[in-house]
Amino acid sequence: MKCLFTGITDPGLLRSVNQDAYYIDPNGRFFIVADGMGGHAGGQEASLIATKMIQNYLDSHWTSDEDSRTLLERAFLIANRAIVQDQSRHPERSDMGTTAVVVMFRNGQPWCAHIGDSRLYRLRGAKLEQITEDHTWVARAMKVGDLTPDQARVHPWRHILSKCLGREDLRQIDVQPIDVQGSDRLLLCSDGLTEELSDHLIAFHLKSIRACDKAAAALVNAAKDKGGRDNITVIIVAIDSQPLSDLPTTSP
Repeated sequence: MKCLFTGITDPGLLRSVNQDAYYIDPNGRFFIVADGMGGHAGGQEASLIATKMIQNYLDSHWTSDEDSRTLLERAFLIANRAIVQDQSRHPERSDMGTTAVVVMFRNGQPWCAHIGDSRLYRLRGAKLEQITEDHTWVARAMKVGDLTPDQARVHPWRHILSKCLGREDLRQIDVQPIDVQGSDRLLLCSDGLTEELSDHLIAFHLKSIRACDKAAAALVNAAKDKGGRDNITVIIVAIDSQPLSDLPTTSP
Protein backbone atom coordinates (compact mmCIF):
# COMPACT_ATOMS: atom_id res chain seq x y z
CA MET A 1 0.00 0.00 0.00
CA LYS A 2 1.01 3.62 -0.30
CA CYS A 3 1.04 5.94 2.69
CA LEU A 4 2.75 8.94 4.18
CA PHE A 5 3.95 8.82 7.76
CA THR A 6 5.83 10.71 10.42
CA GLY A 7 6.71 10.41 14.10
CA ILE A 8 7.68 12.77 16.88
CA THR A 9 8.44 12.48 20.59
CA ASP A 10 8.77 15.22 23.19
CA PRO A 11 9.61 15.07 26.91
CA GLY A 12 6.82 17.50 27.74
CA LEU A 13 7.14 20.38 30.16
CA LEU A 14 7.64 18.64 33.52
CA ARG A 15 9.74 15.52 32.87
CA SER A 16 13.54 15.71 32.63
CA VAL A 17 13.77 12.29 30.94
CA ASN A 18 11.78 10.99 28.00
CA GLN A 19 10.64 7.45 28.81
CA ASP A 20 8.74 7.11 25.53
CA ALA A 21 10.25 5.43 22.48
CA TYR A 22 9.06 4.91 18.93
CA TYR A 23 10.16 3.29 15.71
CA ILE A 24 9.04 3.74 12.10
CA ASP A 25 10.07 1.12 9.60
CA PRO A 26 11.67 3.01 6.67
CA ASN A 27 9.46 1.11 4.22
CA GLY A 28 6.29 1.75 6.20
CA ARG A 29 5.71 -1.91 7.04
CA PHE A 30 5.23 -1.34 10.77
CA PHE A 31 5.12 1.39 13.41
CA ILE A 32 5.80 1.15 17.17
CA VAL A 33 5.10 3.42 20.15
CA ALA A 34 6.13 2.46 23.70
CA ASP A 35 5.72 4.34 26.98
CA GLY A 36 7.97 3.18 29.80
CA MET A 37 7.43 3.32 33.54
CA GLY A 38 9.38 2.48 36.68
CA GLY A 39 11.64 5.42 37.44
CA HIS A 40 13.75 7.45 35.04
CA ALA A 41 16.30 4.75 34.17
CA GLY A 42 13.83 1.87 34.32
CA GLY A 43 11.08 3.36 32.19
CA GLN A 44 13.47 4.61 29.55
CA GLU A 45 15.22 1.24 29.36
CA ALA A 46 11.97 -0.74 29.20
CA SER A 47 10.54 1.24 26.28
CA LEU A 48 13.82 1.04 24.38
CA ILE A 49 14.09 -2.72 24.93
CA ALA A 50 10.50 -3.26 23.81
CA THR A 51 10.86 -1.13 20.70
CA LYS A 52 14.13 -2.77 19.68
CA MET A 53 13.02 -6.35 20.32
CA ILE A 54 9.71 -5.93 18.46
CA GLN A 55 11.50 -4.26 15.56
CA ASN A 56 14.13 -7.01 15.36
CA TYR A 57 11.59 -9.83 15.47
CA LEU A 58 9.35 -8.33 12.81
CA ASP A 59 12.35 -7.59 10.58
CA SER A 60 13.86 -11.05 10.91
CA HIS A 61 10.59 -12.99 10.53
CA TRP A 62 8.80 -10.80 7.99
CA THR A 63 8.97 -13.36 5.19
CA SER A 64 8.49 -16.39 7.44
CA ASP A 65 5.50 -18.73 7.32
CA GLU A 66 4.14 -17.30 10.56
CA ASP A 67 0.72 -15.75 10.14
CA SER A 68 0.52 -12.07 11.06
CA ARG A 69 -1.33 -12.59 14.34
CA THR A 70 1.29 -15.06 15.55
CA LEU A 71 4.12 -12.81 14.33
CA LEU A 72 2.88 -9.92 16.46
CA GLU A 73 2.11 -12.07 19.49
CA ARG A 74 5.60 -13.57 19.48
CA ALA A 75 7.25 -10.20 18.96
CA PHE A 76 5.50 -8.84 22.06
CA LEU A 77 6.20 -11.92 24.18
CA ILE A 78 9.88 -11.90 23.22
CA ALA A 79 10.06 -8.22 24.15
CA ASN A 80 8.39 -9.02 27.47
CA ARG A 81 10.92 -11.78 28.18
CA ALA A 82 13.82 -9.45 27.38
CA ILE A 83 12.52 -6.86 29.85
CA VAL A 84 12.01 -9.49 32.57
CA GLN A 85 15.57 -10.76 32.00
CA ASP A 86 16.90 -7.21 32.28
CA GLN A 87 15.01 -6.78 35.55
CA SER A 88 16.80 -9.87 36.91
CA ARG A 89 20.22 -8.53 35.88
CA HIS A 90 19.50 -5.05 37.26
CA PRO A 91 17.48 -5.20 40.51
CA GLU A 92 17.34 -1.40 40.60
CA ARG A 93 15.02 -1.66 37.57
CA SER A 94 12.92 -4.53 38.92
CA ASP A 95 9.67 -2.54 38.75
CA MET A 96 10.12 -1.26 35.20
CA GLY A 97 7.62 -1.95 32.45
CA THR A 98 6.22 -0.41 29.31
CA THR A 99 3.14 -0.09 27.20
CA ALA A 100 3.34 -0.75 23.47
CA VAL A 101 1.15 -0.29 20.41
CA VAL A 102 2.11 -1.56 16.96
CA VAL A 103 0.50 -1.19 13.56
CA MET A 104 1.70 -3.56 10.85
CA PHE A 105 0.88 -3.78 7.12
CA ARG A 106 1.61 -7.30 5.86
CA ASN A 107 0.20 -9.32 2.96
CA GLY A 108 -2.29 -6.59 2.14
CA GLN A 109 -3.87 -6.60 5.62
CA PRO A 110 -3.27 -4.04 8.39
CA TRP A 111 -2.94 -5.40 11.94
CA CYS A 112 -2.66 -3.89 15.40
CA ALA A 113 -1.20 -5.28 18.63
CA HIS A 114 -1.13 -3.42 21.92
CA ILE A 115 -0.69 -3.63 25.65
CA GLY A 116 -1.26 -0.92 28.25
CA ASP A 117 -2.74 2.51 27.52
CA SER A 118 -0.83 3.68 24.47
CA ARG A 119 -3.49 3.94 21.80
CA LEU A 120 -4.36 3.53 18.14
CA TYR A 121 -6.95 5.85 16.63
CA ARG A 122 -8.45 5.88 13.14
CA LEU A 123 -9.76 9.07 11.55
CA ARG A 124 -12.22 8.35 8.74
CA GLY A 125 -13.75 11.46 7.27
CA ALA A 126 -14.81 13.51 10.28
CA LYS A 127 -15.07 10.54 12.67
CA LEU A 128 -12.27 9.67 15.09
CA GLU A 129 -12.44 6.16 16.57
CA GLN A 130 -10.26 4.62 19.26
CA ILE A 131 -9.33 1.18 17.91
CA THR A 132 -7.48 -0.14 20.96
CA GLU A 133 -8.98 -0.67 24.41
CA ASP A 134 -6.90 0.63 27.32
CA HIS A 135 -5.59 -1.97 29.75
CA THR A 136 -6.27 0.17 32.81
CA TRP A 137 -8.33 0.00 35.96
CA VAL A 138 -10.53 2.92 34.85
CA ALA A 139 -11.19 1.41 31.40
CA ARG A 140 -12.42 -1.76 33.08
CA ALA A 141 -14.57 0.29 35.46
CA MET A 142 -16.11 2.20 32.54
CA LYS A 143 -16.85 -1.04 30.72
CA VAL A 144 -18.94 -2.36 33.60
CA GLY A 145 -20.60 1.01 34.20
CA ASP A 146 -18.88 1.96 37.45
CA LEU A 147 -17.36 5.14 35.96
CA THR A 148 -18.42 7.61 33.29
CA PRO A 149 -15.86 8.82 30.74
CA ASP A 150 -15.75 12.24 32.45
CA GLN A 151 -15.10 10.58 35.83
CA ALA A 152 -12.41 8.37 34.32
CA ARG A 153 -10.48 11.34 32.89
CA VAL A 154 -9.83 12.75 36.38
CA HIS A 155 -9.87 9.58 38.47
CA PRO A 156 -6.74 9.21 40.69
CA TRP A 157 -6.33 5.59 39.54
CA ARG A 158 -6.49 6.39 35.81
CA HIS A 159 -2.79 5.56 35.32
CA ILE A 160 -2.96 2.12 36.93
CA LEU A 161 -2.33 -0.49 34.24
CA SER A 162 -3.87 -3.94 34.28
CA LYS A 163 -1.36 -5.21 31.68
CA CYS A 164 2.05 -4.12 30.44
CA LEU A 165 5.31 -5.55 29.13
CA GLY A 166 7.74 -6.51 31.88
CA ARG A 167 5.62 -9.03 33.79
CA GLU A 168 6.51 -12.69 34.25
CA ASP A 169 2.85 -13.76 34.17
CA LEU A 170 2.11 -12.18 30.78
CA ARG A 171 0.69 -14.82 28.44
CA GLN A 172 -1.75 -13.09 26.09
CA ILE A 173 -1.44 -10.11 23.73
CA ASP A 174 -4.36 -8.26 22.16
CA VAL A 175 -3.96 -8.56 18.38
CA GLN A 176 -6.59 -7.60 15.81
CA PRO A 177 -6.93 -6.93 12.08
CA ILE A 178 -7.75 -3.31 11.26
CA ASP A 179 -10.21 -2.05 8.71
CA VAL A 180 -8.39 0.65 6.73
CA GLN A 181 -9.72 2.53 3.70
CA GLY A 182 -8.21 5.08 1.38
CA SER A 183 -7.86 8.55 2.93
CA ASP A 184 -7.98 7.17 6.50
CA ARG A 185 -5.47 8.46 9.01
CA LEU A 186 -4.04 6.31 11.78
CA LEU A 187 -2.67 7.81 14.98
CA LEU A 188 -0.45 5.88 17.39
CA CYS A 189 0.26 7.77 20.60
CA SER A 190 1.34 7.55 24.22
CA ASP A 191 -0.93 8.73 27.02
CA GLY A 192 1.01 11.98 27.26
CA LEU A 193 -1.17 13.08 24.36
CA THR A 194 -4.51 11.64 25.46
CA GLU A 195 -4.08 12.78 29.05
CA GLU A 196 -4.05 16.39 27.86
CA LEU A 197 -6.27 16.38 24.76
CA SER A 198 -9.83 15.17 24.35
CA ASP A 199 -10.73 13.03 21.35
CA HIS A 200 -12.50 16.08 19.95
CA LEU A 201 -9.29 18.14 19.95
CA ILE A 202 -7.24 15.25 18.55
CA ALA A 203 -9.72 14.90 15.69
CA PHE A 204 -9.66 18.65 15.05
CA HIS A 205 -5.89 18.70 14.47
CA LEU A 206 -5.89 15.51 12.39
CA LYS A 207 -8.70 16.82 10.18
CA SER A 208 -7.56 20.41 9.77
CA ILE A 209 -3.85 19.89 9.00
CA ARG A 210 -3.09 17.82 5.92
CA ALA A 211 0.71 17.45 6.17
CA CYS A 212 1.57 14.59 8.55
CA ASP A 213 4.61 16.28 10.09
CA LYS A 214 2.72 19.51 10.74
CA ALA A 215 -0.26 17.65 12.21
CA ALA A 216 2.02 15.66 14.52
CA ALA A 217 3.79 18.82 15.69
CA ALA A 218 0.45 20.55 16.26
CA LEU A 219 -0.79 17.68 18.41
CA VAL A 220 2.36 17.72 20.55
CA ASN A 221 2.26 21.49 20.93
CA ALA A 222 -1.43 21.41 21.83
CA ALA A 223 -0.72 18.83 24.55
CA LYS A 224 2.06 21.03 25.91
CA ASP A 225 -0.25 24.05 25.85
CA LYS A 226 -2.66 22.06 28.03
CA GLY A 227 0.09 21.30 30.57
CA GLY A 228 2.46 18.79 28.97
CA ARG A 229 2.73 16.84 32.21
CA ASP A 230 4.05 13.65 30.62
CA ASN A 231 6.20 12.59 27.67
CA ILE A 232 4.29 12.87 24.39
CA THR A 233 4.78 10.59 21.38
CA VAL A 234 2.82 10.63 18.14
CA ILE A 235 2.99 8.64 14.90
CA ILE A 236 0.62 9.57 12.06
CA VAL A 237 0.05 7.28 9.07
CA ALA A 238 -1.97 8.78 6.20
CA ILE A 239 -3.42 6.16 3.87
CA ASP A 240 -3.48 6.82 0.13
CA SER A 241 -6.89 6.76 -1.53
CA GLN A 242 -5.88 3.94 -3.89
CA PRO A 243 -6.36 0.23 -3.05
CA LEU A 244 -4.10 -1.08 -0.29
CA SER A 245 -2.41 -3.82 -2.33
CA ASP A 246 -1.78 -1.85 -5.53
CA LEU A 247 0.96 0.60 -4.62
CA PRO A 248 4.35 0.58 -2.94
CA THR A 249 4.86 2.34 0.34
CA THR A 250 6.67 5.67 0.48
CA SER A 251 8.01 7.79 3.30
CA PRO A 252 7.07 11.47 3.72
